[in-house]
Amino acid sequence: MDRQDLLSLYRQMLLIRRFEEKSAEMYALAKIAGFLHLYIGQEAVAVGAIAAIGPDDYVISSYRDHGHCLARGTDPCLVMAELFGKATGLCKGKGGSMHLVDAARNFMGGYAIVGGHLPLATGLAFAARYEKRQQIVLCFFGEGALPSGHAHEAFNLAALWKLPVIFICENNRYAMGTPVERGVALYANVTETARPHGIPTERVDGMDVLAVRTLVCDVVQRVRASPGPCFIEATTYRFMGHSMADPAHGHYRTKEEVEEERKRDPLTLLRQTMVANHLLTEADLKPVEREVAELVASAVKFADESPFPPREALYEDVYHE
Repeated sequence: MDRQDLLSLYRQMLLIRRFEEKSAEMYALAKIAGFLHLYIGQEAVAVGAIAAIGPDDYVISSYRDHGHCLARGTDPCLVMAELFGKATGLCKGKGGSMHLVDAARNFMGGYAIVGGHLPLATGLAFAARYEKRQQIVLCFFGEGALPSGHAHEAFNLAALWKLPVIFICENNRYAMGTPVERGVALYANVTETARPHGIPTERVDGMDVLAVRTLVCDVVQRVRASPGPCFIEATTYRFMGHSMADPAHGHYRTKEEVEEERKRDPLTLLRQTMVANHLLTEADLKPVEREVAELVASAVKFADESPFPPREALYEDVYHE
């Protein structure tokens, strides 16, 4: 990758990081209601994987979806307005944090039901193959989705019908709603869940955006050349709790553990790589940081000044004009 490619990856990850930090701040100020699940620490997975596909390919995500939506290129103003529940939001204020959809960019949504979107990913891949469209599907989910029956049904059908879908498990070690013991067990056996279905499996360091991009580029080429699913386990770590209802380190992690993991911050790792290889200097990154800060500030201003949906919007379709 050249200098501009690397800088683009860094900018995308930084945008997600600053957007999420500002979202947490707005939640504390009661500007955002409902649930809010932050992606801080996992940015390299979304950015690296989505950088490996084309604009016609599909992306589908779970409830921790802000990062994937931004990595797909959605305007941060529209995303922030959606979090604020405003009429100018991506889904006109009707979706909120967990249900972002940008159909124009083939970002087919975030879904609140754990693992509930895996069959939808398989369906998207089936439609693409049935209509002889040269599209693949990237499906992001956490390891907590793996015990669900519909996840395995989705894997089974994708393998049986040789569908062009790449299942990307963002393994952040602590599956939602499970005790530490169960979370550790899932963490240790993630790739084993796909093998009984005959799906090829790969594993990657999800804190290294370059490693993620390299692997997903390779898998995408394979799937395009010979359709069939693939399962990628991206080992990662979220620095915040499960949601804004959770303490920063959660009830199941120590502060020391989180601080140790922060030493492998994906932003820091990429910055160190660029500087060490004389591709960029720290001074080169300052304009990017200023640009991103201004972009996020503009998104908050846009969301704050936008109107709430009128009452009659209750009876309108989200895409009604």
